[in-house]
Amino acid sequence: MVKVRENEHKILLTLKRFDGKALLDQVVKETSLSDATVMKAALTLEKKKLVKVSERKKTIIELNKEGELHAERGLPERLLVNALAKLGGEASISKVVQKAELEEKFVPIALGWLRKKGWVLFDTKTGKLKLLGKVEGVDEKLLSLLKEKGKLVVEDLSSKMRSAAKILKRRKLLRVSEKKEKIIEITDEGWKALKKGVKVEVEITQLTPELIITGKWRKVKLTKFDVTAPSPTVYPAKVHPVQQIIRRIKEIFAEMGFTEIRGPIVETAFWNFDALFQPQDHPAREMHDTFYLEYPKAGKLPEKSIVEKVAKTHEDGWKTGSKGWKYRWSPEEAKRLILRTHTTATTIRYLAEHHEPPIKVFSVDRVYRNEKMNYKSLFEFHQIEGIIMDKHVTFRDLIGTLKEFYSKLGLKKVKFWPSYFPYTEPSAQSTVYIPEHKKWFELCGMGMFRPEVLKPLGIKYPVLAWGGGLERLIMLKLGLDDIRLLYKNDLGWIRRTVICQ
Repeated sequence: MVKVRENEHKILLTLKRFDGKALLDQVVKETSLSDATVMKAALTLEKKKLVKVSERKKTIIELNKEGELHAERGLPERLLVNALAKLGGEASISKVVQKAELEEKFVPIALGWLRKKGWVLFDTKTGKLKLLGKVEGVDEKLLSLLKEKGKLVVEDLSSKMRSAAKILKRRKLLRVSEKKEKIIEITDEGWKALKKGVKVEVEITQLTPELIITGKWRKVKLTKFDVTAPSPTVYPAKVHPVQQIIRRIKEIFAEMGFTEIRGPIVETAFWNFDALFQPQDHPAREMHDTFYLEYPKAGKLPEKSIVEKVAKTHEDGWKTGSKGWKYRWSPEEAKRLILRTHTTATTIRYLAEHHEPPIKVFSVDRVYRNEKMNYKSLFEFHQIEGIIMDKHVTFRDLIGTLKEFYSKLGLKKVKFWPSYFPYTEPSAQSTVYIPEHKKWFELCGMGMFRPEVLKPLGIKYPVLAWGGGLERLIMLKLGLDDIRLLYKNDLGWIRRTVICQ
């Protein structure tokens, strides 16, 4: 005698009432069990060779808005044919259209289908339409049926009706959806077992405190759970993949002893450019790179002593050992309000207010640049920024810090080579090796702030700095080749993307 569990026995009895074969939905309805419970029991029965579980695709069709219109009034070609019949079976196109009271947009469609269906003859000499014999359309029958039933399954239709469904679909009068159905069927061995009789085993699915205290757990049989068995797809609430990686980066900085800082999105050109020793005629300040505010156009400069030192550094180098940029510095240009182009504006503001070491701060925030949006660039994106100020820090410390940062992100191979940035010297570019792509990728620019940046702010100690775009790193981590996907709010992609560890 075959041993089965309680739910398995329920399913067998239900299938027996349906002559041995039923849809999953039917079994669920009859047994009042959940989909997952029925499927779990059915798969166990399949392992015992008592049932067979199969799947079939079901194509469901229903009328869309235009389809409903034609189902109510009749297809455009039918309206023309009826009008032609009322006009004696022969008339000019204009008269037929006028008689049918057909909208202009449907006239070409109606004439095209009249020719395809062979319902009329078009006389090119007289420019008249002539009715040809009996006119019938199986697509019209399907249209009427859909109007009556609402929805139909294509696989259940006759061959003629399936052909009609293809025509209506081509004419864009249908909404088409696909659904997969599970079918559970008793096998020959299952029928034999039912005839001989099956033994139902009572099992306990949950070990309760009462069972443990009373000792009854020794006498009951506990259900074995197959953790590999299929289960219903669940889409729980989750943090967006971009935010997940931002959170991880912030955790890494915190683990390395850094403190997060934030700054304003709308910034003055002074903090975004001038304080970083970028000349006022630098190409980065032009409209093709920077978003300037129309209103208000200008903001406030910091205290006079800082402004004067920065101005002198730009003009002749002041006391920094530099020759400056040799031009007349303009406070009006420095006051202009912009959307910040990098988060270095935030870190330089912080340094202006914190002169004493040690300082280890970072920023992960949005920046804006007037760039054309395509698969590899956006005009709004995130930047990672970090600085370290201490009495005896060197460029070697900067290299070690970035190596440790990348290592915590799972990027072990890192290279550095000399580069140029307006406000750091020495400067370098960091690249990391991505095993999945088998390539090296540039990620962060880095360097030590120049004296022309530090001295006007009253900073006496070396400052290590680095920064780079976050989206490029996220794309590498998630295996994407189009940056726009990060912000499209594609629910399918968000659901498929695993929670980042």
